[in-house]
Amino acid sequence: MPGIWVHGDWAIVDSDGYWFIRGRSDDTLKVAGKRVGPAEVEAAATAHPAVVEAAAIGVPHAIKGEAIVVVCTLRRGETDDADLRAAIGRRVVADLGKTLKPEAILIVPALPKTRSGKIMRRVVRAAYLGLDPGDLSALEDPATIEAIRLAAPSGSGSGGRSSG
Repeated sequence: MPGIWVHGDWAIVDSDGYWFIRGRSDDTLKVAGKRVGPAEVEAAATAHPAVVEAAAIGVPHAIKGEAIVVVCTLRRGETDDADLRAAIGRRVVADLGKTLKPEAILIVPALPKTRSGKIMRRVVRAAYLGLDPGDLSALEDPATIEAIRLAAPSGSGSGGRSSG
């Protein structure tokens, strides 16, 4: 189509005209036979008024193949509790359907990002699963990894709070 450029990223334009790159359009999570992009899950989670940012990752699941975990940061003044995490999960279900309900929702102070502000999902996933995150030379704040490990449920990371 004339005037269209496919750049491979999923972007949104907010009501003020600001553009936000949400992630690669070819990233895919496969949950119980359904495919969804992490950016779609993140958009649903950030549609909840308490959520500032979110990272959606796929983690191994014995029945579904993959399950969704959403790691969020909250707006100033919001408090993490089970009711809030459940409400964020309901928001994702309302936007994407019951099959794509997050297995867990974690609240952390900040997400692992590059110096240019891109969320490093592979680092989020590795921290959640207690795996080696690999090359961290682009990571802005290494403390974000430990925060995810502490928030991960026992058996995934090093213990903490989660809800789905």
